Amino acid sequence: MEIENDKKRANWGSQIEFILTLIGFAVGLGNVWRFPYLCFRNGGGAFLIPYTISLCVMGIPLFYMELCIGQFASLGPVKVWSINPALKGLGYSMVIVSALISFYYNVIIAVCVYFFFASMTRTLPWSYCDPVWASCDCRDRTMNRSDPNPWNFSRTECLNFNFTKAKSPSEDYFFSHVLKLSPNLAETGGISWQLVLCLLAAWLTVFLVLTKGIESLAKIVYVTAIFPYVLLTALLVRGLTLEGAQEGIRFYLTPNMSKLADAEVWSDAAVQIFYSLSVSSGGLIAMASYNAFNNNVLRDTFLVPIINCGTSFYAGFVIFSSLGFMAHTKGVEVKDVAAKGPGLAFVAYPEALSQMPVAPLWSILFFLMMMMLGFSSQFSIVETVLTGLLDELPSVSISRFGTILFRAGYCLLGFLFGLPMVTGAGFHLLDLVDNSVSGFPLLFVGLVEVIAIVYVYGFIRFRKDIIMMLSITPTRKKFVNFSFYCFAPMWCIFTPLCLLGIIVFKCIQYKPESVTNAKIYPMWADVIWWMITAATIIMIPLWFIAYYCLHDGCRTLAKANSPKPKWGPALRENRLGRYNDAYDRNKDLIQPYDAWLSELNIKHPNENGNIEATQDDTLDEKRETTGPAEEPTRNGIANLAYTDIQ
Repeated sequence: MEIENDKKRANWGSQIEFILTLIGFAVGLGNVWRFPYLCFRNGGGAFLIPYTISLCVMGIPLFYMELCIGQFASLGPVKVWSINPALKGLGYSMVIVSALISFYYNVIIAVCVYFFFASMTRTLPWSYCDPVWASCDCRDRTMNRSDPNPWNFSRTECLNFNFTKAKSPSEDYFFSHVLKLSPNLAETGGISWQLVLCLLAAWLTVFLVLTKGIESLAKIVYVTAIFPYVLLTALLVRGLTLEGAQEGIRFYLTPNMSKLADAEVWSDAAVQIFYSLSVSSGGLIAMASYNAFNNNVLRDTFLVPIINCGTSFYAGFVIFSSLGFMAHTKGVEVKDVAAKGPGLAFVAYPEALSQMPVAPLWSILFFLMMMMLGFSSQFSIVETVLTGLLDELPSVSISRFGTILFRAGYCLLGFLFGLPMVTGAGFHLLDLVDNSVSGFPLLFVGLVEVIAIVYVYGFIRFRKDIIMMLSITPTRKKFVNFSFYCFAPMWCIFTPLCLLGIIVFKCIQYKPESVTNAKIYPMWADVIWWMITAATIIMIPLWFIAYYCLHDGCRTLAKANSPKPKWGPALRENRLGRYNDAYDRNKDLIQPYDAWLSELNIKHPNENGNIEATQDDTLDEKRETTGPAEEPTRNGIANLAYTDIQ
């Protein structure tokens, strides 16, 4: 039987392009604002212990697994589940997760674009309280922070203002001027047209870079993946020369071993590994699917995560050296100037930049770096979604024009979905979506993925696939065989158990947003949170049930729960009507089922037990192979003559 192959799949121009793309994909904005904050909040240097353990037990094993299945089959995150057609919904869940991330991630990039252009002034606009946007609480370095009326009666609205706590100009600038942030999610407020233009520019950049898919992506990663390290180093050198930098670094690294007894610290470490390495979102499968079949993915598995985690640690020095300088200038402790998430990147660090000599230059470099980090991840996230969808819609990708139009349509859709996040309540919504996507969905998809590959497809089969793919030289074969001593116990025992444990812990730990942030989120915000979470997970059971029903599962289940032919009156003279031996008792069961199949235009199973699908059937696909896409590489256990059950 011949294998039906699509047109030849595009490939990376070189191995370095693939590695740089993975680095750009994994190293993103979270490395700058998320990891440093988690590190100082969860015990400083002690946080590196659960972080490293999570990397070894869950991060690297899942990273290797996804690269292997993507490279082996040369298929995207949806099509690759021909390895287990009943669990194809897992691929759709991955694509939905990546799509949701791409929608809000570009909003954050848009804010970086705004700050980048706002930095091109002689004096940074957030270094002083401008009456045009500053609230009555704003206090800059020229004002007396304890004076309730530092405006010299120039602002009448502030004369009878009940002053409680001073706000820094950077805080007021970000929340009041840039975001125009409303008090809660229910008050949408107006739309920020400056952010709309920045968001449009961000999506236009994504479209232009991804017009030709990985052909254009492979060239841009040389800039987006490498240049941020040059900027990080420049900012670090500058930060270390500032007064008070040592205090910031000491605060960043000082270990608090008592924090290790807190289960939440371990949960934060595990979630950060998933978020940072981008596992369980389909991106690694998509990027690896463009590899040459024998690419040394084992080398990439250790190289990229180590670079990624090292970048997070390195970025912490950049951030906290400057925060130490700011704390020294204000005469307060570092913990009083550190902020969480976007607040660290758009409030605390910009304030530190505003106090440096030649502040606009360092601000431009910082936000240029943030844009580079954001775009390098966003390009791969969007390409993951497009790869998954285009693999499922081959008719769209027949022509170059159709492919470009499809990519443009997705970018337009992303822009429209991002518009609610640039309103007054936009960042509240963004935070809600981020919390719902980066928690349960990633962990649950990762757990089902491990079970599907290791326990359903089979660890032995998967091991043979990898050996066949990577063992092109005796030396590499030894390394591949040795690696299974590390990965086998992780895949089979520790990784799924840890994932299950974290999911259970997060369920116990879960508190509705309307409880934890009652002032910001009304009760209906919890409904949105659960709808987003469910939308990413529900595809797995929905597809499984649909596949089961349309592949004669309902008929088998109905037969298994129907009376046997001998059921009825024991004596022959009492077996009348439908209990008569001449009566076909199965017709009451089979005829309605056959009529249902006919309505769906699905043929009845043939004598071999296989359903022959018509052209209109949308669920029963053409024969897909679980092995490599290319005919010449189908040898060993992937050969059609090989039978695994022998």
